[in-house]
Amino acid sequence: MEQAIAFRPAETVSSPDQANLGPATRLLFVGPAEAVPDYARAGARLVAALAPADAAAHIRAMIAVDIVWLADADAIDEPSLADIAAAVIERDCRLVCETGLAALDRVAAAIPPAVRAEWLVEADAADRLVALAAASPGAALAVHDVARDEAMERIDRLQEEVARISRLLGDLAGQRGLAGGPGGLAMPPSDDPGRAVSLRSPGRDYAAAPRSFVPEDRATDRQRAKAVRRLLRQRRVREQYFPADLFADPAWDMLLDLYAARLERRPVSVSSLCIAAAVPATTALRWIKTMTDAGLFVREADPNDGRRIFIALADGAADAMTRYFEALEE
Repeated sequence: MEQAIAFRPAETVSSPDQANLGPATRLLFVGPAEAVPDYARAGARLVAALAPADAAAHIRAMIAVDIVWLADADAIDEPSLADIAAAVIERDCRLVCETGLAALDRVAAAIPPAVRAEWLVEADAADRLVALAAASPGAALAVHDVARDEAMERIDRLQEEVARISRLLGDLAGQRGLAGGPGGLAMPPSDDPGRAVSLRSPGRDYAAAPRSFVPEDRATDRQRAKAVRRLLRQRRVREQYFPADLFADPAWDMLLDLYAARLERRPVSVSSLCIAAAVPATTALRWIKTMTDAGLFVREADPNDGRRIFIALADGAADAMTRYFEALEE
């Protein structure tokens, strides 16, 4: 069993970046000490590295902790993982969770939606830095203070793209002049047309079976689902002739995949949606989190297996997608 490792006092500064961030973020690492990420660059301070069995009790006993980092979460047994998640919620701190793609669905189901989590799958150093920056308290301010490297640019691009998609789907759903928009998508008025807005879907009862399990024969839906799948295949074929990152658009790929799945009455797991995004799993998970926070995606429980969750389109986003494809068919 590993012991807590030594750490520097909070006032110690090891880099110019850290000096600009003010008080260091307190990081508790769960896993082998040799796997600890480059926390100093993100202005964090390592307070301990522990074995998973000791983590929950240590979190509850700490005076203060900002981030709990789980390395190899797929290797943690389910009771310990659930206890750690509960301790994170009790202490109101954030979680960075590393796991493999094969175990992603099981681990994601074990982490409640109330946990503010950043996900990493086969991550590189830049991904880890982004996760630390995003999980740190006051992350929005830190993004502008840290040197403008590739990792920080990723966060900016993500925020800008989600804001763009939110505005687009709001337009399609009829919130800015189109009649018949769904009541579930609420766009607050704003004098600033460039201000990012969020889509909010009505609350859902996660105890109910996902709509994907409701048998219903609709020829129109089947035909449209085929058209959406054909569009997705065309996007993948394009990557055989041009660099994939030239046209990378994970948000749109996931919207298309979830819309087709809704028409097919088929559930979509987290790992399956990551694959559909056609980008590294860590990037896809960050998109899923952001789109869920924006009210475009919702989590649905698997009625047959409590260890798995599904991702689906929010009702308002699905209505906007329907209007989009109806417009294309005119």
